[in-house]
Amino acid sequence: MPSIEGGLEYNMAGVPGAGTSEVQTLEFGGTPTGGSFKLTYDGYTTTAITWISSNDNTLIAAIDAALEALPNIGASGVVVADGTLTNGIGTVTITFGGNLAKLAVNLIVATSSLTGTLPTAVVTETTPGVTADFRGASKGATVQDTTNGVLYINTGTALVPIWTKVGTQT
Repeated sequence: MPSIEGGLEYNMAGVPGAGTSEVQTLEFGGTPTGGSFKLTYDGYTTTAITWISSNDNTLIAAIDAALEALPNIGASGVVVADGTLTNGIGTVTITFGGNLAKLAVNLIVATSSLTGTLPTAVVTETTPGVTADFRGASKGATVQDTTNGVLYINTGTALVPIWTKVGTQT
């Protein structure tokens, strides 16, 4: 685990990791014909989201809006996109961003009140989130790789650090 050794300067053995934003997949299976579902993330639950088959984009937008209405996700906290959705059956992807970018996050849990023939709504982890090294370090903060003697500077943001090698070091 990297150690913090002062205000804007950090030291660690090796190259600082950029992290990975988590991607989860919500899959609608069986043959739903109506009803609704709720999504729970870290103790907060969305209002009921009406399942519809007539317009996949409307369903995707409703999922995005419901998740971003949660206080622990917020605006721009997720991007919901079409995976294999056709007439409301298939998958949508949920990519974490904003304050939840470049973090390992907990799995969203779906609670289904869908009607039809064996309808399901299940969330799985597609791409595990990896917390970026020194996430929270301000733009311009530096990390020294104590193993290789290389200096890196954060050219990104505090929530999404981009560790760029300084100069032409070898």
